[in-house]
Amino acid sequence: MPSPHPTIAMTLGDVAGISPEVVVRACADPRVLAACRPVVVGHPQVVRRAIAQSGLPMEVVEVTQPDQSPPTNTLACWNPSTAPHDVVDVPPGHNDARAGRAAYEYVVAAAKAAIAKQVDAITTAPLSKAALHLAGKTFPGHTEILAEVCGVRDFGMMLFLPSGGAVQSPHGLGVVHVTLHTSIRSVPDLLTTAGVAEKIELIDGFMRRVGSPSPRVAVCAFNPHAGEEGLFGDEESRIIAPAVQTVLDRGRINVTGPLPADTLFRRAAAGEFDAVVAMYHDQGHIAFKLIGFQSAVNVTLGLPIVRTSPSHGTALDIAWQRPADASGMIEAILVAAKLCQSQE
Repeated sequence: MPSPHPTIAMTLGDVAGISPEVVVRACADPRVLAACRPVVVGHPQVVRRAIAQSGLPMEVVEVTQPDQSPPTNTLACWNPSTAPHDVVDVPPGHNDARAGRAAYEYVVAAAKAAIAKQVDAITTAPLSKAALHLAGKTFPGHTEILAEVCGVRDFGMMLFLPSGGAVQSPHGLGVVHVTLHTSIRSVPDLLTTAGVAEKIELIDGFMRRVGSPSPRVAVCAFNPHAGEEGLFGDEESRIIAPAVQTVLDRGRINVTGPLPADTLFRRAAAGEFDAVVAMYHDQGHIAFKLIGFQSAVNVTLGLPIVRTSPSHGTALDIAWQRPADASGMIEAILVAAKLCQSQE
């Protein structure tokens, strides 16, 4: 049974960006400390540097395993043996292969620790896809790395906004993407009826885990005006509508669509729906980040572990120069802690 205070591994992300700072600022937040036991996965020297930069009164204790308990009122830091030590020499504000390799190793080690039940969940700080590729790791991002480590093929990346503010749905609002890190040109050929139906199932399951007893799921159209009866494309009638009907025929999920995306997200934020299935990355991301950029949380669906992250990037242009906003990291940790409790 999960602990009332689950252990959450927080990867340090790209050390050239704001990731180390938002991690340590989040670990000092009273809401985080009340919800979980944080363990930072990264080089302790970088962690101490971020603490000094942030002016926080925190003591770092190096642990050899992520489930090792440090003394009270200290921050546990686990540096995996696979991670490079030269990451401490990475200059701020620039993509660097050393930072890319370290970020990759932190994610892999944290995921393996979660699979082994050494930690209850992982929250990943932003990494740079360019630095990842400089290190020879040709993954589009966190989602695909985690899918490979966990050995899953049916997965999806979603964004989640807690209830309150612009989001009126009582249990928050989620959006999952049928296609993700790919070119717009390739999206029509990647859309399938089975893929859309799978994402409907995944987001329904997630919303139930965060407390929605019968989530109202809406599915985006792909074309403007939902294709306008075929005038602007036939993906709606040929792919998306059959997926919605397939799920409805199973009788378990309250789903509707395809609906025009230009009005759907406004309706969802106003409380008409609890979850949205978007057809491609920007269709979901732009709307969500406009509604609540600092509060939006990434969640990877379909994994055997809990994984969340903030929705912002590495912000290389401001890294190690002025205070970074850790609210996205804090929200990601709190969502991870909530998901741990829903596994009881």
